[in-house]
Amino acid sequence: MTAHDSATSRTAIAVPAVPPVVRRGPGGGVLLAGLGVLAFSLTFPSTVWGLESFGPWSLVALRSVLAALIAGGALLAGRVPVPARHHWAGLAVVAGGVVVGFPLLTSLALQTSTSSHAAVVVGLLPLTTALFSALRTGARPPRAFWIAALAGAAVVIVFTVQQSGGALSSGDLYLFGALLVCAAGYTEGGRLARVMPGWQVIGWALVLALPLAVAGAAVVLPFEPVHLTTHGVIGLVWVAAGSTFLGLYVWYRGMAEIGVPRASQLQLAQPLLTLVWSFLALGEEMSAAAPVAAVAVLVCIAVTQRAGSSRTKDGEGIRS
Repeated sequence: MTAHDSATSRTAIAVPAVPPVVRRGPGGGVLLAGLGVLAFSLTFPSTVWGLESFGPWSLVALRSVLAALIAGGALLAGRVPVPARHHWAGLAVVAGGVVVGFPLLTSLALQTSTSSHAAVVVGLLPLTTALFSALRTGARPPRAFWIAALAGAAVVIVFTVQQSGGALSSGDLYLFGALLVCAAGYTEGGRLARVMPGWQVIGWALVLALPLAVAGAAVVLPFEPVHLTTHGVIGLVWVAAGSTFLGLYVWYRGMAEIGVPRASQLQLAQPLLTLVWSFLALGEEMSAAAPVAAVAVLVCIAVTQRAGSSRTKDGEGIRS
């Protein structure tokens, strides 16, 4: 165009096709993950209440069905598109680990173990999750992180042995199995929460497990008698809506922001919180060693949070 031309040039206006990724400071991620830990700390006492009305297999099946209905409603209301095909394998790991495997194995364990005993055994979950994360995502936390994590795990082990009188209960095998499947589900969910919102991770995992949960409920309900009580209904509702959906939503979102290894160490506080709820809701006794263990574990948490974690091979993109 020359100075004598009357034509007007067209200027392209760039319109972002995807909403910008929301990033907050590390404090926001710690808060979200901490809320997840608070929700999870109520899971064992709520499961014990639920077992007053339902058998272990029925409780897990109904828990998954109710949580999936909540998640499916949220996904429909938000008009969330179906995840890409290459994400479904990871969602299957999340479903198998935290939607089916962990609830079932811990429910079976709680038939013979107390809520407080199960809580301290599952206190090894942070270290197990950090190990799975290092293997799966390539996370490389500094040496100080691992020293503090191992120290926290040692405190939990000593506390477990002291609580059980030096012998492991028959339900411990279920609990150790629950550790492995849950750590795998947490790790994969934390990885997926870096590329899609955390609530969609658990939402699609629940929807994926829905057919199995419905089939399981249809099979086991005729064989496990149901005796509805107030405690039983409250326990079922909490483990479905609170622990499984809401708790995992904020947990995965928090992990996406501060990293799986660092978030996992916040769970060192979960056994001690569960001891408090077990005392208040179930009347279980709290040993004199609990305050000492609480202080030691909180020190380990402070060290791991200060140490932080390195970037993973999957990149640093965060979806809210």
